[in-house]
Amino acid sequence: MKIVVCVKIYNGELNPFDACALECALGTDNADITVVSMGPQKAMSALEAVARLDVNRIVLLCDNDFAGSDTLATAYALSCFIKNENPDLVICGRQSIDGDTAQVGPCLSQMLGYNLITNVMKYSVKECETRFGKEKIRYPSVLTIERINTLRFPSIRSVKKPIETLTAADIGADVQRCGLTGSPTRVVKTFEGARGRRKCRFVLPDELDSVIKESLAVEDIKPETVSSKIRLQSAWAIGETVAQKAKEIAEKVTVVTETDPVKIAKKAIEENPNVILWNADLWGRKNAPICSAILQTGLCADCTFLETDGETLYMYRPARGGNITAKIKCITKPQMATVRCNEKSNDIVIAYGKGIAKNIDIIENLSKKYGGEVGASRALVDMGKISYENQIGLTGKTISPKVYVAIGISGAVQHTCAIENAHTVIAVNPDKNARIFEYADYGIICKAEELIK
Repeated sequence: MKIVVCVKIYNGELNPFDACALECALGTDNADITVVSMGPQKAMSALEAVARLDVNRIVLLCDNDFAGSDTLATAYALSCFIKNENPDLVICGRQSIDGDTAQVGPCLSQMLGYNLITNVMKYSVKECETRFGKEKIRYPSVLTIERINTLRFPSIRSVKKPIETLTAADIGADVQRCGLTGSPTRVVKTFEGARGRRKCRFVLPDELDSVIKESLAVEDIKPETVSSKIRLQSAWAIGETVAQKAKEIAEKVTVVTETDPVKIAKKAIEENPNVILWNADLWGRKNAPICSAILQTGLCADCTFLETDGETLYMYRPARGGNITAKIKCITKPQMATVRCNEKSNDIVIAYGKGIAKNIDIIENLSKKYGGEVGASRALVDMGKISYENQIGLTGKTISPKVYVAIGISGAVQHTCAIENAHTVIAVNPDKNARIFEYADYGIICKAEELIK
């Protein structure tokens, strides 16, 4: 079997999702494995460790014409190389840790004409277990892998393979579709992400009951997710879930109930909408990039805030896996975005992080005490301690309960961006410097065990 693994080097290291993808390939019997990356010459040093693994070929796509590529331009350059290789299988990580868009894999599948399986939790050559359920592999296919394994170390007897460098001309790429020139999404500006920050008042563990009771009694206030007084004339909403977001930015909203991204793209070509919004759930993150690749238009992922001047849609999203918010626009039409939509939740949600992994019974005990809905950080889900359906965050669900209690959660931006619309946030963490306290109304510095004494 011929496999191409797409990897990204970020800050001198192999993207962890792509490391998992590479391990899947290495675990495939009798596989002919080619590893391809796109980046500057300095990426060579990080690829040297990969060159000592049991792969057949390593290629770095390196050209000034690739600089500034967004996800569409990146997928295009990779597709030009992969078409020349004609593999049975293309494997890549679900997303990169700096971009968190999960767009390259779906875009690749469309550009290559390959079948697509995303969010793979367990891999074999015949069938994958995914966030959507079990799916049989129909070759040729593109697979996107979750963080499901650990990349092996090279053997001490391994011999380092040479790393080839190819340019846009070498792979037959049209430079007008590469780099910044071929990138329809543009970052207008970036700034420290202050949205969602709150003034935290620290209380004692035995005050949690009264704080929850008082917070539940407070009247709900609808959160602001759109700042524009001027509205677009019209917009499309793919599905009812995202329709409310569309109504906040446009005078006329067309709700599209079609679920096939190819048919949606065909309809868009015929009717030429200005803006198309998708829900940033698993389904939207899989299918919106396919539509983007067909339409050759930009797509901004996981937007938490929207504004418009009546013609251009400005989209805000967390970036670089840290305290950065990017303001992005699309220079092509239709302008497309996947938008974080609040999922229905109970008045109270208690979410748990990896801090309680060694004492998982805490969840049952506190659920009996306070009731409400159980949530979890991605770290706890990745450890297999709780199901994905409970995951709250950029790659989980966005919620807006009256009361949100975060227990043992550090407060990474991928998590806090999904709780911005909670009316009251209560954080419990033994680390007084935990980031979660910056996004909480109340803070309790203690271990989770102290809450059930």
